[in-house]
Amino acid sequence: MDASGIRPVEERPAPVGLERLLEVLDEAQAERLRDAAAMVAEALGDRTIWNLNSTAAGGGVAEMLRPLLAYGRGAGIDVRWLVIGGDPDFFRITKRLHHAFHDSPGDGGPLGPAEHDHFEAVARANADEIDALVRPGDVCICHDPQTAGIVPALVDCGALVVWRSHIGTTNQTDRTRAAWDFIADDVRHAHHLVFSRQAYVPDDVGDVPVSLIAPSIDPLAPKNKDLTVAQQRAILGHVGILRCDDLDHTTYERRDGSPARVDHVADIVRAGPSPTPDTPLVVQVSRWDPLKDMAGVMHAFAEFVDHGSDAQLVLAGPNVSGVSDDPEGAEVLDDCIGQWRDLPHAARARIALVCLPMADAEENATIVNALQRHASVVVQKSLQEGFGLTVSEAMWKGRPVVGGAVGGIVDQIVDGETGLLVDPTDLEAFGTAVAELLVDPARAEAMGEAAQESTREQFLAARHLVQYADLIAELLPSP
Repeated sequence: MDASGIRPVEERPAPVGLERLLEVLDEAQAERLRDAAAMVAEALGDRTIWNLNSTAAGGGVAEMLRPLLAYGRGAGIDVRWLVIGGDPDFFRITKRLHHAFHDSPGDGGPLGPAEHDHFEAVARANADEIDALVRPGDVCICHDPQTAGIVPALVDCGALVVWRSHIGTTNQTDRTRAAWDFIADDVRHAHHLVFSRQAYVPDDVGDVPVSLIAPSIDPLAPKNKDLTVAQQRAILGHVGILRCDDLDHTTYERRDGSPARVDHVADIVRAGPSPTPDTPLVVQVSRWDPLKDMAGVMHAFAEFVDHGSDAQLVLAGPNVSGVSDDPEGAEVLDDCIGQWRDLPHAARARIALVCLPMADAEENATIVNALQRHASVVVQKSLQEGFGLTVSEAMWKGRPVVGGAVGGIVDQIVDGETGLLVDPTDLEAFGTAVAELLVDPARAEAMGEAAQESTREQFLAARHLVQYADLIAELLPSP
C-alpha cells in the first residue's frame, strides 16, 4: 500500500488582506468580519490552523478552501492546507462512502472489514507524515470521510481537531447508517463536528459538540469576479464552446492580482458547429458523478425543451484525469457520451458535452465563470446534493437557476423567487421549468437579481469565515 504522500497546497494571502472582500459587504457584515479576524489572530498566537482533505482541485471543498486560506493569511493568521495521499483502492472505498452517505449504491462494492482495514492503513501512513508537521495546540480541520481515519492520531499528538462533513442526505437509512458506522469510531475522537445541515447530523455522534456551517463562495475568486461580455465571449470562443471571431479578451486577473490568459482548450463532444454568442445556453457545471445526473439533464432537455427553440444545452465537467479522488469520473462521462450518441440527430445537435481543462485551477475557474455568466439558465439537477456550490455561484452572477429539490439546494433557492425547485426525477417538470424561463426573459432577469442579493446575504465567504472564527475561539483555551 502506497499512500502517495502528504502534499502541501500553497495559497498566497489575499492581495490586500480582507479589504477587497469588505467592499462587497454591508457595513454590519464588514465590521463583524474585522472583529472575528482580530479575535482569532490574537487567540491563536503562534498556533497553526491546518486543513486536511483529499484533493487540491475539483469539487466544492477545494473551491472553498482556497479563499478561506487566502483571506485568513491576509488577516495575519497562519492557515495551511494538506492533501492526504491514497492508493486507488483507498479512493474506491471513499467513493463508496461518498455514495452511501447520499443513500446511493455507488459501484455496489462492500464496506466490510477488509475495506475498513485498508482505509485505516492508509490513514496511518498519512498520520505518520502529518505527525512531523502538526504541533500540540494546533487546530486541525479534517474534511469529509477521506480524512476520518487520521482524526485519532491528530488528537493523540495534542491538536485540537474538528471533523467537517460536507455531505449527507435528508433521510437516514440503513445505507447511510452503515457509512457512518464505518468512520464513527474515528470521528468521535474529534473535539468538534461540523455539518452543513441539521438533517445530515447522525443520531449517534456521542458527546462531541456539533455546529452547523453552510458552505460559501468567494465573490472575488476567479470563478466569481466580474467579467465583461467581451471577456466571456472570447474565453468561451477560445476554449471551443462558442463560435466567436473576437478572441482578444481572454485575459483575467489571478487571485494575487497578476494578469493571466486562458491558454488551454476544452475537449468537446458535439454534432455540428458551435453556437454563436446570441444562442441561448442552458448550462450545468458539475463533476462527472452519477448523483449530478448529467445524463438526466440531457434527456430532460432533449425531450421537453421545445425543439423549435434555438436554445442549446452545455454539460460541462472537469477533464476526468484532473480530479485525483474521483475514480468514477471517466466511467460516468463515457456513459453520458454513449447516451448522447443514442439520441436523434436533431437532439444531439443541440447538446454539447464539455470537459474543461484542469491544468491550471484559476484558468479552469475563469472558464466556469464565463460559462455561468453567459448562460441564459443554469441548472443543477442533482439526485442528491450535500450543498451544491454551483447554485450559489450562478445566483451570485444574477443567473436564474433551476435546481433539484434535494439537500442543500433547497437551502439556497426560494422556489419562484430566487430560482425554481423541481423534483429531479421528474424529467418533464424539469424540462418545462427550463423552457418557462427561456421564453420569459423578464421573469428570468428578475429572478436572477433576487438570487444575487440572497447570495450576498447568506452564502459569501465572509459569513463562513466568521462562523469558523467563532468555532476556533470556542476550541482554544482561554488566555
